[in-house]
Formats: sequence, structure tokens, C-alpha cells
Amino acid sequence: MKRSFSRLRMYMVSMACFLLLFAGILSGCSRESGNEASAAAANGKEVTLVIGAYSIAKDALADILPKFQQEWKAKTGQTVKFQESYEASGTQARAIIGGFEADVTLLAMEGDVDKLVKAGLVKKQWRDTADQGMITRSIVVLGTREGNPLGIRDFEDLTKPGVKVLYPNPQTSGGAQWDINAIYGAGLKLSEKQGEKNPAYAKAFLEKVHRNVESLDKSGRASMAAFEYGVGDVVVTYENELLARIKQGKKYDVVIPEYTIKIENPAAVVDQYADQHGTRKVAEAFVEYLREKEAQTVFADYGFRPVNEEVLQANESRFKVPVGQFDISYLGGWDQVRKTLYSKKGIWYQVLAGL
Repeated sequence: MKRSFSRLRMYMVSMACFLLLFAGILSGCSRESGNEASAAAANGKEVTLVIGAYSIAKDALADILPKFQQEWKAKTGQTVKFQESYEASGTQARAIIGGFEADVTLLAMEGDVDKLVKAGLVKKQWRDTADQGMITRSIVVLGTREGNPLGIRDFEDLTKPGVKVLYPNPQTSGGAQWDINAIYGAGLKLSEKQGEKNPAYAKAFLEKVHRNVESLDKSGRASMAAFEYGVGDVVVTYENELLARIKQGKKYDVVIPEYTIKIENPAAVVDQYADQHGTRKVAEAFVEYLREKEAQTVFADYGFRPVNEEVLQANESRFKVPVGQFDISYLGGWDQVRKTLYSKKGIWYQVLAGL
């Protein structure tokens, strides 16, 4: 009896080992066939495109995605389904680097796409397209309560005692970096009026504004949400954020500073994941579609300044160019800005620490 029980136990152990081995083989097969299945789906009647975008693009994309679906279906007979994620630009870039397998990304600034290039996810040639990879433009403006009760006219008014200011955190938000670049650049412009382009003056100007900041939110969208809830007197934000809300019936005034920065927002195929998923063809078509008239018209309706020249001319009366507008090159380009403003010992962190 003992011998029979021993044999039975050995048989059960052997079977358990065999089943574990077989399960491992099946698991390996399923992993190997996963990409094949994904590629097969991409070449079949249905394809899923994963979008990782910065939060401010969400509303416009809600209208754009169905239009692209219709166009792609008419051209190819293939149905496109979308999986979407919206986060602050810096947060979204880190998520993609960390393993969120987006096929296409729309981010607030080219520096966040460059992070994906450094991670080996996006090719260095992503700018070798129309408009250097950009799909929308905007400017940094000031939003006030209806009627502008504090009489805000420029960035200088944000330094006055008692003025409560909102803008997001540049550690997580690309929009925040545009906001801070605009304020710092306005300080440089004001210093030039006094005789020379003076970084020390610009830093002091940024410090004065920052003293009046109520909170540093995660994203530009979060700052706008706080403003809508009644926090603060003035929000520093993208022009399109305010225009889109005014269109929805919100009662805000838009103040365009004399000196402000031109914002440019990129889109790119995340090459590694698009190739892995077998979605490159549709991903490239989608990014190209974002620059076409139909999509650009939607962007314009949501307050973005189009990169498509035809659509821009059709909306010329809506988008005034400020007399003192400057772009990122005025600050030395993004590499210089990252070094001087946002490095660990940079101007922004000195302002934050009160140094």
C-alpha cells in the first residue's frame, strides 16, 4: 500500500511538472503570437491606434478622431479604433518612456518629444516633416474674470500686491514651461527697453510674479479647472484654453500681453511601438491628417492657431499677432532654455527656492 501511494505521489508530481512546463510553452507562444496578432489586425478590417496626448488637446481630438475614422474607412475599408490617454505633457512623455505603448503622441513642446528620441522610441528625423513636426500654435495670454475687475493689462500687473495668479508646475506640465518662458522673456524685453537684455532683471521679474502664485497645478487643464472653481484672479495659460471655454459660454476676458511667446505643439509617430504593433501606416497617416484642412479647421474652432496656411488665413481676424511676440529662439532655443531655466540649478528652481 505504501509503495502504491509512493508511486501515485511521484506520478502526480511528474504530471504537475509537465503541466507547468506546458503552460510555460503556451505562455511563450502567446507572447510571440501577440505581436503577430496585432500586426494581422493592423492589416485586416480593424486596427487600434493608441494615442498619448497632452491634456489640452483632448477636446479638439474628440471631434478630430471620428473624422479621421471616416476618412480612413473611405480610403482603405479599414476601421480604426482609438485608445486614448491624456495627461500633462511631461507626465505623458514619462509614461511613454516607462512603457505606455502609444503609437502616436501629441505633446505640448518639442522638448518632450526629444525625451522620447533619447529613449530610442522616436526617430531623430521626426522634425523632417511639414512645419518641422508641429501641428498647432498658440500664444501665452492672461485670463481674467468677466469685465477684468482688477484692470489687468500685462504681465507687469501680475506683480502687484494682492493679485492672485495661477499657472501649472513646469516639472509636470509643458504648458507651464511655455507660461514661465513667456514671463521670463517679457522680463528680458522690458530690460531691453532700459538699455540691454538683462537676465538678472528677467529673473527678478519672474520672482515678483511667482510671489503671487496661488498654486502650482499638475497641468494647464488643471489650472483652468481651478480658475473655473473660483481660485485666483488671473490665470496664465494658452490662448486656446480660454477661447474654447468662452465658446462654451464661460465668462472670461482674454488679455494679450504686449510681450508674449509663440507656442508650438508637436505630434509624432512613436516609431518603436508603431512598428511593434504593426500600425505604422495608419499612425503616419493620422499625424499627416492632423495638418490637413479638415483637422486644422477643428483645431482653429477650439482656439488653436493653425499651421495650415489656408486655414490660418481664413481665421486671420481671430488670431491677432502681438506686436512684441517672440519665439523660443529669443531665449536661445530649447536646449538653452532647459539649461538656464529648468536645470537643477537653473533660474526657475532658484525662484522656487527663493534664492
